[in-house]
Amino acid sequence: MCVGIPMQVMEAGKAGEIAAPVWCEARDGGRREQISMLLIGDQPPGTWLLTFQGSALRVMSPEEAAQTSDALLALAQTMNGDTSQLDTLFADLVNREPSLPPHLQAELAAVKNENVQNVRENARKENA
Repeated sequence: MCVGIPMQVMEAGKAGEIAAPVWCEARDGGRREQISMLLIGDQPPGTWLLTFQGSALRVMSPEEAAQTSDALLALAQTMNGDTSQLDTLFADLVNREPSLPPHLQAELAAVKNENVQNVRENARKENA
């Protein structure tokens, strides 16, 4: 499994260089790396990026970066046997009913419709 890390641009690349590498820092401040900007182009300091193996993959909103960082922290804590902060770290998921993507909603509706038809047909057979 590949995991991208949210990082914030701290220092812009060299002036005049197109997509020059920039210094970025993880949300917890414990990780600082030089990140290639070739895939997404120049970004100003303060911009949040989803990074993987030294490259910026895409720009993230501050909210998405915080949620992703929290999810990665929850994963690390859970792997160490600590589940005490799951509700806090996954606050956006707590008390929320999961929803299926549209293509699966359509499939589920078709299955339910088929089941209803089968129940009706079986009932007719029993009453005949």
